[in-house]
Amino acid sequence: MPEWAGRGGRQRRAFVVGGTLLAVAVVMLLAAWRSTGFLSDLLLNLGASVVLAAISYVIFDPLFEEARKARVQEHLSFDQQAFVARLHRAGRRVRILDTWTILLEQRHRDETLAAVRAALANGAQVQVLLLDPDCAAAQQRSEELERQRVDVPRQIRTNLRHLTAFQEALDPRLRHRFQVQLYDASPSIQLYQWDGRALISFFPIGKLSFNVPQLEVDMDSPWGGFVHARFEELWEHGQATLNLDRYWSVTVTLLHDDSDVVEVQVPYVTVDGHHYIDCRAFRLARPLSVRAGLPPRAVAAATAVFALAEPADGDRTPPAGVIRHFDQKYGRGDGERALRRLVPQPPGHSRTPAPRPAAAGDPHAG
Repeated sequence: MPEWAGRGGRQRRAFVVGGTLLAVAVVMLLAAWRSTGFLSDLLLNLGASVVLAAISYVIFDPLFEEARKARVQEHLSFDQQAFVARLHRAGRRVRILDTWTILLEQRHRDETLAAVRAALANGAQVQVLLLDPDCAAAQQRSEELERQRVDVPRQIRTNLRHLTAFQEALDPRLRHRFQVQLYDASPSIQLYQWDGRALISFFPIGKLSFNVPQLEVDMDSPWGGFVHARFEELWEHGQATLNLDRYWSVTVTLLHDDSDVVEVQVPYVTVDGHHYIDCRAFRLARPLSVRAGLPPRAVAAATAVFALAEPADGDRTPPAGVIRHFDQKYGRGDGERALRRLVPQPPGHSRTPAPRPAAAGDPHAG
């Protein structure tokens, strides 16, 4: 991290430099007082000049700094290569706020993730905030980009699949500084920040935000303060924000009479208000009941008891549609999925008795 970071650091730098110059001036004046002749006059003039320089620096440096921060550079479009190069050098903070990011498309992905890993190794905190693919705003953005034939939820899910794989492959010493969250709100601002600088733009109707002018701003400027506040508002929004772990899997506890049998993390999707899980992590010997911790924004209670029902052709979303959602989120599976729909049970409903389920691969599984 740079020694002089942020507004307070720059102020301290101005005072330290000014104080150093004053100290040098004092030494010169004392030497002039002890000397005689030409040397005394020379040191006296130099000392007075250094005093004037120190005072000028302390007064005018903050003014120049404020003018520099207020300067806004405009770029015709988002330059992926330039931003990735800046990521390699980032050492304090990297923030991305977008619907989805083209930095994770195939032609940029490896270079981008290598740059993120370098920023983490430099000590930077990396925060990525993308639009929730299951929220209404994602579908609305797709409608705005209809002429571009862009499926926004699909693009976001693909991004999240690559981010999950990257997070799992990270060194544990770096993983805690890499955070990904999803927001549920109308997208308004696009932000790509590296340390104290950032590129910002807005979401035009009918156009991709990467192909419109980008403003490069200082994060200590009014523009930077505005986008910083927007990022913090979305990041800390509680029920409207979902972290990557909660998006990727749901905790399911299989029940036998009144006892918890086994707790597993399983893949899930939400389609037309219904929640589906992939039960390949355990054997389904007979109808079961489960307790599941639903995503924070689910209409039902955060944790409730459910029966498991097989998707049927007569459902609002046929099985093929559910499988398609799983494939978009997790990629095409290497085996047949064991999909079940979570059917809410009324309060006080007796749990379905079930034999002890065995995890997949258990040698004692029947």
